[in-house]
Amino acid sequence: MGAHLPSKPDTQSHEFLMTRPDPKPTQPPTQAPAVKADVMTIRQMCAAFEVTPRTLRFYEAKELLTPIRQGTKRLFTRRDRARLTLILRGKRFGFSLEDIRQTLDLYDRDGSDAAQRQRACEIARERLAIMEAQRAELDVAIAELKTELAASAVRRTAAPHAAE
Repeated sequence: MGAHLPSKPDTQSHEFLMTRPDPKPTQPPTQAPAVKADVMTIRQMCAAFEVTPRTLRFYEAKELLTPIRQGTKRLFTRRDRARLTLILRGKRFGFSLEDIRQTLDLYDRDGSDAAQRQRACEIARERLAIMEAQRAELDVAIAELKTELAASAVRRTAAPHAAE
């Protein structure tokens, strides 16, 4: 009746099928074990993350993403998708690509996310301080501009009366 799904992902091979597995394969798989249902094409990635192919190729060229290459075809793994999520979040928060790279590299080095989370928090605090300072500067500029506009409006309305 219901689809039979594995109770938990196979952490050894890092495979997790999103669809019901075929109970009786008709022929042995012709693809490498890493190329299964847990990969996405560049087109699927673009649709899922609302980015352009150029963006994905840029991050690949910067070695932030490492898709599987099959000729000219790029296949993005769950690792690539997780990394892209972090990249886009970092960019939204104003992190530099180098900050993002360092954070991602911390995870790759020790296999846990403790160092990565700590570094990300440090970078985030620094970025937040910068953003709050920028907002304070903008608040001052906005107040000054409003004052100037109000003074200008008063001068415009007062000018015709002065000519009488």
